[in-house]
Amino acid sequence: MSTRGGTLHAPAEARAEQPQQQAAPVRLPLVVYVLALGTFLMGTTEFVVAGLLPEIAGDLRVSVAQTGLMITVFAVGMIVGAPLTAMLTLRLPKRLTLMLALGVFAAGHVIVALSSNFTLVLAARLLTAIATGAFWAVANVAAAHAAGPAAGSRALGLVGAGAMLANVVGVPLGAFAGQLVGWRGPFWALAALSAAAIALIARAVPDDGGDQQAVSIRSELTALRSGRLWLVLAACATTTGGVLAAYSYISPLLTDRSGIASGIVPLVLIGFGLGALAGSLVGGRLGDRRPHTVTIAAAAGATLLLLAISLLAGYAVATIILVALLGFFGLGANPVLMALAVRFARQAPVLASALTVSAFNLGTAVGSWISGLTLDTSLGATGPAVVGTAIAALTLIPTTAIALTRRRSATAVQAHPTGWGSSLYPP
Repeated sequence: MSTRGGTLHAPAEARAEQPQQQAAPVRLPLVVYVLALGTFLMGTTEFVVAGLLPEIAGDLRVSVAQTGLMITVFAVGMIVGAPLTAMLTLRLPKRLTLMLALGVFAAGHVIVALSSNFTLVLAARLLTAIATGAFWAVANVAAAHAAGPAAGSRALGLVGAGAMLANVVGVPLGAFAGQLVGWRGPFWALAALSAAAIALIARAVPDDGGDQQAVSIRSELTALRSGRLWLVLAACATTTGGVLAAYSYISPLLTDRSGIASGIVPLVLIGFGLGALAGSLVGGRLGDRRPHTVTIAAAAGATLLLLAISLLAGYAVATIILVALLGFFGLGANPVLMALAVRFARQAPVLASALTVSAFNLGTAVGSWISGLTLDTSLGATGPAVVGTAIAALTLIPTTAIALTRRRSATAVQAHPTGWGSSLYPP
């Protein structure tokens, strides 16, 4: 079954997709790997700040809590950038949109690397995030188009894996580099790599200037009528918000409460990234058959793990293990939630994809902002984990509601087997 939700459309459409899926090519086109490189760079820049908070705070002469706004502001930019640019660029050639987004992305990193003014740094982060939202939304569409209907799901999975790999390789390497050459070094490196990626995009992404005329903004906006879509988006916001409320400030928790040396922090980030990558792969595979079981179990697991981190932060070994498991459970349901959003949006996959990006980052923005405020309270470094526990627990509400809605629809199908409900959910 396709994670893009082929069985969620009319039965005739689902039957038409089956031969294409069976004939899926062995290899994906080069452009998909190039786009995955772009998401790798953008996943790295979003969270590399988490491993460099003390260094940035000391150099810019602001508090660690204020420095955390670099993560919050980036998330806000993604919230605005993804759906807005998805709509504004519907009729713009994808290659041009991707190149412009990477150009702005590179410029934003140069500004951050050169600036000593914290307000200017935040403004540059916002600009970079808007460009990231534009790239992400269009990259998904470009990858699926390049791979064709038979391999669209695989292409989207690879593009998403670029961001997951960033947590395993990009963020820890950025943290190591920042400690060795100064926190500005990773920003210079990301600016140079993104500039090089522009040339790759120009060569790899085909010119599709004539393919955009049939796209209708009105048809995309009809997706907003789906109640189930809004439940999925709520789950996207709370699951990510809970996990990243704690992860955004994991460095001070590890060094101040767990007693871990700052040089070991990047290794802990690698553990989280490996857990997230494994969780994404396992969750995506299980989610094809049991999507609601995966989303509910992941939410419950993340809540319990965040609670355990709050209570056991004083124990270094236990905290390291819990952080790795948090990556597995906390982000493992994200591919399933994205697939459900596309299914419930029906004829508006572009907007649905963009809205999930916004929802994930809305949760990140709110979660990291609230958790940052707790650093100056009696909770101290454990405050973000406490906030994360409460937010993650909220995920159980929309995920359970979606599962119950599915059961009611299944009952309706049994009573009226020829009705519309039979095409809405996987078996």
